[in-house]
Amino acid sequence: MDWLRRADWLTRERVRGYALLLAVASLALLANSYIKAMGPDGSDFLAFWGAGKATAAGNPAAAYDLAVQQHIQTATGSEGWFAFVNPPPFLFVVAPLGLLPFALAWIVWVAGTWGFWAWAGIRAFPRLWPLVIAYPGALIAAGHGQTGLLTGALLIVAADRLEKQPGLAGAAIGALVIKPHLAVLAPVWFAAGSRWRAFLVAAGMAVGLLALSWLIFGSATLAAYTSSWQASGMLMEGSNPDFLLRMTTFFAQARLLGGEGAGLVAGLLSALVALAAVALAHRRFAGDPRGVGAAVLAASALASPYLFNYDLPFLLFPTLWLVEQGLARGFRDFEKLVLVVLWFAPYATRALAFSLGINPMPLAALVLLAMVWTRAESHRARNRTGTGSGP
Repeated sequence: MDWLRRADWLTRERVRGYALLLAVASLALLANSYIKAMGPDGSDFLAFWGAGKATAAGNPAAAYDLAVQQHIQTATGSEGWFAFVNPPPFLFVVAPLGLLPFALAWIVWVAGTWGFWAWAGIRAFPRLWPLVIAYPGALIAAGHGQTGLLTGALLIVAADRLEKQPGLAGAAIGALVIKPHLAVLAPVWFAAGSRWRAFLVAAGMAVGLLALSWLIFGSATLAAYTSSWQASGMLMEGSNPDFLLRMTTFFAQARLLGGEGAGLVAGLLSALVALAAVALAHRRFAGDPRGVGAAVLAASALASPYLFNYDLPFLLFPTLWLVEQGLARGFRDFEKLVLVVLWFAPYATRALAFSLGINPMPLAALVLLAMVWTRAESHRARNRTGTGSGP
């Protein structure tokens, strides 16, 4: 069983080779996603492009008008269309895309957000760059034309730069006002570690972006945005199995299996686990701010009831932090194989969800948090005994 327990055959050279091969294969998958996006299947990106087109035309409030968005988006040949539900500061990002044809805007959006995310990931883990560029969690976000690469990059920057550049980390978190449920743990993260500069910069950035969007886009756009809450609420209150299987939260999967009450209980317990982990992370990882960041980002996948596989490119950070720790201090039994599974998890769990009848990503996120948490204990034990040098 040593070949499984230690997985010595999974060498750095082989991992790098496998990753580069997967990166090449991912280009073919991404090309297929682009072809589908240009046809009647459409793409989630239609919501952002449609909002950008309305904004660029001088009518930002129409970004939230369902009738207008249906007209704009179906004019591309798509048989479906998507409601735009992001807060008004996101219109600053999508407005330039509305000046481009849909076919070109999709390429610019995916390439630009993937580039930002890859830059953040490689800056955080320069020696592990093949694992960054081939990360399946980025592929699923790119294929959907979703926001996960942009928001993932912001979270990775915050986790990586909090110690050395707290202002930059705070600004990155404040910019998540475009998708605020991804930053719900940030106030506890910063406050528990007395990172007050980051805390204040994050608050200032969020308030500033909201104020600027009000000044530029007007009160009518803010009022229109509040009307989109009804569309979001209807999605969360519904019990469509297809929708719930696409979600990656304990709330959604428990609701699918046990009804509304079970979903609420599971969602609350998941959020409490995430909150407790973040509140205690600074004590647990004393002297290791990147370890704290890994715990926070792993916990972020458990904190919100509303999350999808394409939202998870930020899990690159805790996953590769564990790889980094293993290379430096030695891998634990079966850890290499578990990390392979977790590296694939954001993509694989979405692919398996409909055939399994459940999306196993919440369990993968919980395992990831547990592995990060116990790695701190392993680190302390090795320091006490003076053993455990890296391979």
